[in-house]
Amino acid sequence: MGEIILVRHGQANSGATDEESYDRLSDLGHQQARWLGDYLRTREGSFDKVISGSLRRHRETAAGIGYDDPQIDPRLNEMDYFNLGQALEDVHGIPFPGPEDFAAHVPQVMEAWHRAEIRGVETFASFEDRVTSVLQEAAQPGVRVLCVTSGGVIGMIIRHLLNLDPTRMAHVLLPIMNSSLHRVHVIPQGPILASFNAIPHLDDADRVHARTHY
Repeated sequence: MGEIILVRHGQANSGATDEESYDRLSDLGHQQARWLGDYLRTREGSFDKVISGSLRRHRETAAGIGYDDPQIDPRLNEMDYFNLGQALEDVHGIPFPGPEDFAAHVPQVMEAWHRAEIRGVETFASFEDRVTSVLQEAAQPGVRVLCVTSGGVIGMIIRHLLNLDPTRMAHVLLPIMNSSLHRVHVIPQGPILASFNAIPHLDDADRVHARTHY
């Protein structure tokens, strides 16, 4: 059986208002990555491949885990949510939310994007195609792959595996935690979701503060 472990990056610059400013780990994000690396080395063993998105927060997370030279694949890069949020405001007059309104905003963005009412640098369909192509290539019998990526990519992979509509995909996106683990097992019938949003490296009581969503 093959296995793919998807890792969401550590906490980034959550106070940012654009993608460029967001794309770096906070001090806590670096620590989350180091703790995850300690866990993976002691509990998971080696991987046949380590793949990272090309964004700075992906590469910093991979380095913190202990992989300074992963295979870089831009297909693991996040959707451009800031531009999508601006497009939703331009088309439907819905302003970009603060943290307290984010849970309502994400389904609105996903539905409008899926209906092609808005777009950022790519369509919903093109985002789905690039993400699922990575999954298909990584899903090899007998091969263990670690992928460092973002929450939107993880949500899209789960949409593909579970055949979720855009609203349910958004509901999957919302709880995904920084530095969380998501397992996909590769069986003869294809890839299947085995676990979601695990943070075993943050289980200790003195790490409660490190259980972040953004």
